[in-house]
Formats: sequence, structure tokens, C-alpha cells
Amino acid sequence: MQESAQVFIKIEDYKKIISTVNLLKVKLEEAKEILKSISELKIQEYNQLSKWDSNLEDIEKRIKLVDQELGKL
Repeated sequence: MQESAQVFIKIEDYKKIISTVNLLKVKLEEAKEILKSISELKIQEYNQLSKWDSNLEDIEKRIKLVDQELGKL
């Protein structure tokens, strides 16, 4: 069995460590929010690109139809 060893640190150092850990928590939450925003933007981008692709396919079909009708003349 391993025994726990006591570690003594200065109260000033302890306060610095607590402050640093709290700052890390804040930065981690900020990073999560940024990542969430980026993910939402990518979803919006994908949806918009899908709409554009659909519109282009529709235009292509219409052009083919016009081309076929003109070929009959």
C-alpha cells in the first residue's frame, strides 16, 4: 500500500494555484462556446450549400428541357 504524503505549500502559492485553475475553467467554457458557435455555423453553411446545389440541379433540368424543345424546331 502506498501512504499519502503531506505536502505543504505557502498560502500565496495556493491562492495562485486556485486563481489559475479558476481562470482555466473560464477559458475552457469560452472555448466550448466558440466550438459550439463554429459547429452551428458549419451546419448553416452545409444547409445553404445544399440549397444552392438543389437550385443548380433545377436550373440544369430547365436548361435541358429548353434545349430539347429548341431541338424539336
